[in-house]
Amino acid sequence: MPLPPEDLRAVLAPVDLVWARLERPAARRLVEAAARSELARVIGFAGRTDAPQVLADRLARRLADQMRLAGPIKDPVGWLIGLALPQRQQCGDVRCDDRVLLDSGQDCPRCEDRQADRRAQRHAVAAAVDAAMPRASEAERRAATDRQLHETVTARAWAKAYEWEQHRARQAEAKAARAEAAAAQPVADVPAVPMAPVVLCAPCPAAVVLAPEPEPADVDDQELVLEDLTREQVRDWRVRAMKDHQVVFDHIDRYGEPLARRRFSNQLVDQAQHLSRLGHLDLGYATGGQS
Repeated sequence: MPLPPEDLRAVLAPVDLVWARLERPAARRLVEAAARSELARVIGFAGRTDAPQVLADRLARRLADQMRLAGPIKDPVGWLIGLALPQRQQCGDVRCDDRVLLDSGQDCPRCEDRQADRRAQRHAVAAAVDAAMPRASEAERRAATDRQLHETVTARAWAKAYEWEQHRARQAEAKAARAEAAAAQPVADVPAVPMAPVVLCAPCPAAVVLAPEPEPADVDDQELVLEDLTREQVRDWRVRAMKDHQVVFDHIDRYGEPLARRRFSNQLVDQAQHLSRLGHLDLGYATGGQS
């Protein structure tokens, strides 16, 4: 098995056994292209000197998580391109990767703030449950606390999703209004008697001021539980995503990849990411399955 290119050997060293399973030259070229693309992105944060080690540490961390949580890798190409190499932002900071800042290697402060907020919220709910159930056992109070947290977080998430849909509807209405106003512009009358041409400025349509786009919902995948969705709602979301992969990418942008995987399934998210990177190139192997 050929070794990786010299510029990628340090990056791919933690996954050398996975690389050894890439038997086809086309598969190796795909992984090399994905690795170089991600390396260029990391260089923009960590610099050319430290970027290879930062990306290698990411691959080592992802491989350890895979072996601990999911077992052996069934599709090496799909795992490398779809799961191991891409950055995972756990918050709105573009430098965040698995709750670590790419430029400094320090813990992400926004992720720490979110965790502190969740702990404070849980403590508040637990205190309210203790006051309401003074004679309940510890197991009963814990179950009631978890149930109340689930209801609160789920309601907040759906409210954010509803606000986002309303904002997109308002944008579409504003765009249609501008098009209608432009189509209704009166045409200047042509004078019957020849005369020196006079240039008249057409009235400018009133400017439409759009509200700033709301920040995507910041919901942790461990907090949002989707069991409350009906089977028809889940099926409708997945049918929409199968017809248009942009639905998956929009959901990832707003809520993060972990929640998108829970709503649309690992297979559909991996397939959308894979086809987006490969330009729908079929090389005879599937990357849609879960690794």
